[in-house]
Amino acid sequence: MFQPLHASPDRAIGEHRHILVTGSRVIVRVEASGSARALADPEAGAILGREPGDLILGRLGNVHYWASRLPDDQSSLDGHRVGDLRSLHGALSDEEWNIAGRATQMLEWQRDHQFCGRCGTANEAVLDTRAMRCTADGTTVFPRLSPAVIVLIERSDGRCLLGRNRGWDVPMYSTLAGFVEPGETLEDTVRREVFEEVGVRVDGIRYFGSQPWPFPNSLMLGFVAEWVEGDIAVDGEEVIDAQWFGPADLPMIPPPMSIARKLIDDWLERQT
Repeated sequence: MFQPLHASPDRAIGEHRHILVTGSRVIVRVEASGSARALADPEAGAILGREPGDLILGRLGNVHYWASRLPDDQSSLDGHRVGDLRSLHGALSDEEWNIAGRATQMLEWQRDHQFCGRCGTANEAVLDTRAMRCTADGTTVFPRLSPAVIVLIERSDGRCLLGRNRGWDVPMYSTLAGFVEPGETLEDTVRREVFEEVGVRVDGIRYFGSQPWPFPNSLMLGFVAEWVEGDIAVDGEEVIDAQWFGPADLPMIPPPMSIARKLIDDWLERQT
């Protein structure tokens, strides 16, 4: 299990690996097999031109993971791969893919909170916890997550409702999702988002599971819900098409990396 760390460990203890981030992309080492991994100390140091390890992320077994940022225009490196997190899924191990997502979120948070939001004075890192603190008035900020619900809607005839998002450049259909508003319960968000996007009412909402989603800083909370009433009427803004699908007539669906796919796979298993 990955153990987050806030204070820098002794560099002489255990193994140390590094996630190097350039813009929204990650630099990893490519193995002969085609798989990828986080960088060892000498590899990261050679790219940075200095000692690597700006921000400690945590420990997995006896391996400590660090994050460092490079200029945003780093494009290619011999023997390495520079790619966004989506393209690296399946190349990195699941554990290191999640750690890379943690690295991109933490470095982005540090970059965006260099100054106090109240008075504009420079912030400094708090050593014993994950926070940035104003050097003038003491205002302290912690990493923020944006919770979002994602829901598979099923009907008693063995069909599920999937929608196509306006922003996708491929004809893919997926479960519905939306961000939690202040003052809402997660169940309220499910009901509201579903009605706003496709015009149907749902109930029987059951929690399925969660997934950190570093695009850029979401936590996806998965649910299954039962259709109660209403015909599909898409909003035309976020969702441009939605349909009821059976196990035998599914369209293009999301890749295995996503909780959306896990919801659909779970539904398929229950149908068969």
